[in-house]
Amino acid sequence: MCGIVGVATQEGSRPPEHELLRNMCAQISHRGPDDEGFLEQPGVGLGIRRLQIIDIAGGHQPIHNEDASVWTVFNGEIYNFRALRLELEHSGHTFGTRADTEVIVHAYEEWGDAFVERLNGMFAIAIWDSGRRRLILARDRTGIKPLYYAATPGRLHFGSEVKALLVDQAIPRELDMEAVDDYLALEYIPSPRTIFRAIRKLPPAHLLTWDWRTGRVTVKRYWDVPLGATTFTGDVAGEATRLLEHLREAVRQEMVADVPVGVFLSGGIDSSAIAAMATAVGQDRINTFSIGFADESFDESRWAARVAEHLGTVHHHRVLEPGTLMEIIPELSRSLDEPFADASIIPTYLLSKFARGTVTVALGGDGGDELFAGYPTLQAHRVAEIYEKLPGALRSRIRPVVDRLPVSLDNISFDFKAKRFVRGVGLSTAERHLAWVGAFLPEQRRSLLTEAVRRDHGSVAIEEALNNDAAIRALASPLDQVLAIDMRTYLEGDILTKLDRASMLASLEARVPFLNVGMVEYAASLPVSLKLRGMTSKYLLKRALAGVLPADIISRPKKGFGVPVAKWIRGPLKELVHDTLSKDSLQRDGMFDASTVQRLMADHQSGAADNRKQLWTLFMFQQWMAVYGRPLPSSTAAAAG
Repeated sequence: MCGIVGVATQEGSRPPEHELLRNMCAQISHRGPDDEGFLEQPGVGLGIRRLQIIDIAGGHQPIHNEDASVWTVFNGEIYNFRALRLELEHSGHTFGTRADTEVIVHAYEEWGDAFVERLNGMFAIAIWDSGRRRLILARDRTGIKPLYYAATPGRLHFGSEVKALLVDQAIPRELDMEAVDDYLALEYIPSPRTIFRAIRKLPPAHLLTWDWRTGRVTVKRYWDVPLGATTFTGDVAGEATRLLEHLREAVRQEMVADVPVGVFLSGGIDSSAIAAMATAVGQDRINTFSIGFADESFDESRWAARVAEHLGTVHHHRVLEPGTLMEIIPELSRSLDEPFADASIIPTYLLSKFARGTVTVALGGDGGDELFAGYPTLQAHRVAEIYEKLPGALRSRIRPVVDRLPVSLDNISFDFKAKRFVRGVGLSTAERHLAWVGAFLPEQRRSLLTEAVRRDHGSVAIEEALNNDAAIRALASPLDQVLAIDMRTYLEGDILTKLDRASMLASLEARVPFLNVGMVEYAASLPVSLKLRGMTSKYLLKRALAGVLPADIISRPKKGFGVPVAKWIRGPLKELVHDTLSKDSLQRDGMFDASTVQRLMADHQSGAADNRKQLWTLFMFQQWMAVYGRPLPSSTAAAAG
């Protein structure tokens, strides 16, 4: 696992400035504390910070082919590198290391741009083809590893994190207001946008090429999740066996390392399944790690301990104390580069730091919910189909009752679920889904912005973009559409972003076997009826794990990595949130209408409403603004100048 940076330039007689490359690498040193390397040739500079995982002695990057005409820097792991190496050696290629990285340059030589289709792994790759004066960037299929780029006149910059690109003062810092709108809707910014207009994310499963002669950037998709193309024959028992075989093989592949490997264990079915497979294929006792909360409604530590005892792992547990928050939040705000409002990044970071004291690689259960319909929203969509068939008079009586439910700040409380549910009914599938999982509805986002910002704000709402997405609309099942939406947005933009930033900040490599390409393509071939049967989520996965995990683990309701944000805003973080969202602070920044935000705050503090998602979304945006110097939207910046 590493961090990569680079600059390609049409000034072909000399390489980019050495100090620029070194400073870009310095910004991401936490991603690779073990080693540093550079390639500096006319027209290109590549940099790498390495966390040593495979071929510790010989895996120094950048790595080249036999005649040094093709070079690469690479962040991630290629799980099928041994099989590819054998195939390439049979084709005449000669290898100088044992590292998975070297497979990339020879695969590119052999198969051209199609090399990326042969890789099973998590990766962000940069290849410099010196003969053709061509730079290639590639990102893995589901977006496990990040990759950012910025095209400026005559140059292309790229890096594993935004902060590496911002080292170059030639890259503008103007806000992308469409990205701000996305953030207020989703609590994160999905690909390809970033918070900065000049910087873009390379989307998952995409390849970027930059040509020295023209300076032109071309981005194309090389893979898509094959949802809706089921191969199910009707044999449920046989399918459960096949699922377990696929999962076991994915875990076996992803446990390959020359350093200690452990498992994040929450006690939920996904992480428990990974721990069970790791125990089955590993040669030594597996180390497992969990984080708990003092608040019992959010704490799952007893379930993690139950699974650890059942599997015989060496279990490590720590409790997140509220006093730790005041140290962690500023640290995360400095490291995230973009506004990000999933508060579970806090315990994920603590968990990563905790695990890093024992292991260098940790496997987690991320991706299982997206593949096997594990989120409660899938069940809610099914209920909504029934609800919307009720007589209008009856529905008109239900909503006022729901609105009057007393507010509870517990994890996934009944009133929270009921109020979220009624705010989404009557909308399209995409709009309903985002209304349930996001922070602000479209009309709320418009009223939240100040008049000056709103006047210049003409972006296409994310709801409309998803409604018009041809690949999503082509899926016949509404539930398949929801799974596709989660794969395209939430999985990459939230779950995997959180995991990458939290683990890399702790210099820990986090792997996700559920998103191994073989596992993803297998799960995509299953019909929705094997994922959500009636109101039973993860039906086939649960059936496959019967006898592998305790029955009470398999049958317990999903809680997720919930975080007591609502109580934190009223308790240990009350003063910090109040100061961050104060009238003076908001008016100085000029982005959000102070009176609207003050009403949200007052209603939450008084108990009249549970505004945890909205307030945390705004709080984290303002925290980010404080770190990044309050960059302005382009029109506002022009007016100020």
